Amino acid sequence: MMGFNRFINQALSEWMKGEGPESEIVISSRVRLARNLRNYPFPTLATDSQASAVVEEVRKALEQKEMKQISHFELIQMEDLTELQRRVLVEKHLISPNLAQESRKGAVALSENESISIMINEEDHLRIQCLYPGLQIYDAWKMASRIDDILEAKLDYAFDEKRGYLTSCPTNVGTGIRASVMLHLPALVISGQMNRMISAITQVGLTVRGIYGEGSEALGNLFQISNQITLGQSEEDIIENLYGVVKQLIDHEKQARAHLLRDSKVQIEDRVGRSYGILLHSKIIDSKEATGRLSDVRLGIDLKMINGLPPTIFNELMVITQPGFLQHYAGEMTPFERDIKRADIIRQKLSQYLK
Repeated sequence: MMGFNRFINQALSEWMKGEGPESEIVISSRVRLARNLRNYPFPTLATDSQASAVVEEVRKALEQKEMKQISHFELIQMEDLTELQRRVLVEKHLISPNLAQESRKGAVALSENESISIMINEEDHLRIQCLYPGLQIYDAWKMASRIDDILEAKLDYAFDEKRGYLTSCPTNVGTGIRASVMLHLPALVISGQMNRMISAITQVGLTVRGIYGEGSEALGNLFQISNQITLGQSEEDIIENLYGVVKQLIDHEKQARAHLLRDSKVQIEDRVGRSYGILLHSKIIDSKEATGRLSDVRLGIDLKMINGLPPTIFNELMVITQPGFLQHYAGEMTPFERDIKRADIIRQKLSQYLK
C-alpha cells in the first residue's frame, strides 16, 4: 500500500496546482465515460468472481504501451482500503461515493498526477474520469477519448448500433458521457441571481449539482454544471453545449462581481474581512461555516481585497477540512473534536502567508 499513501497524504492533487483558463471562477473541468464489458453482467448483478475477472481484464488493458505513455497507473482495490481511506479519495474527487460505499469488488486506477481516475465495478464496469484545472473541458474530453480508444482495443465493450454504449443506468445509455465543470459563483449567490440561473440551465438539458455530484449540497458556493442527456446527441454536441453555457455563467459571475464592487464595495470588503478574521482566529468551526468563510476569502483574493494568499489555498482547505481528511491526519475524533482540529488547521495554513 506504499503507492497508495501518496494519494491520500496531500490534499491538493498535482493537477490542481496549475491554473487553467478562467481559473478565478472555474475550479475544474471533468469528463467521465461509462463503459461495460460485453460478456459480464452489470456490477450490481455480478458475482464476486465475475467482478474480479473484470478487474483482471482491466488490469491487463492498463499494461498496454500506449497507456504507459500517458502515465503510470496505480491499481487500488477498494477491499484493501479502510472506510476512512475510501472517504479521503471521495473528498479528493478521485472516486465516487458509490464506489466507496457499495462496491464489493471495486477498484480504481489512478494516474501519477491524479488527473485520470479509472473506476472499476462502480455502477458500470468502467468509469473513465479525466480532471483538468480551470475551463479545459475540451482537453479533458480529448484525453478521456484517447484512453477510451486504447482500452477498447483490448476490452470487448457492450455496444449496440442503435442505442450506443450500454450502461447500467438508462440515463447514461448512448455516448455514456458525463461532462461537468465546477464553478465558484459567490457573486451570483450574494446578489440573489443563482436560482434564476439554475432554472435557465435546466431548460437547456444541463443539471446543477453540489460539490460531490448528484444529491450533494453546493457548499462554499461551488456548483457542478453537467449534461443530463447522453442519448441522441454526439459527444461533441454535448461538450459544446456545456462549454457555451459555462461561458455565459462566467460572464454573469464577472458582471455580478463588478456590480458588487461598484455598488456594495464596503459591504463586500466587510464580509471578506470578517470571514478572513474568523478563519485566522477561530478555535472551533464546523464544516459548513468553514466552507462558506473560505468562499468569502477566495472571493476576496480574486477581487484583490486580500493580498499574499494564493488562490489554491481555497482548493486545498476545501479538501483538507473535510471529515475524512481530518481523521486521516489526526485519528478518530468526535464531531466536536473535528471542529476544533478544522479551526486549528485553517489557522496554521493561513498564518503561513502572513508577513
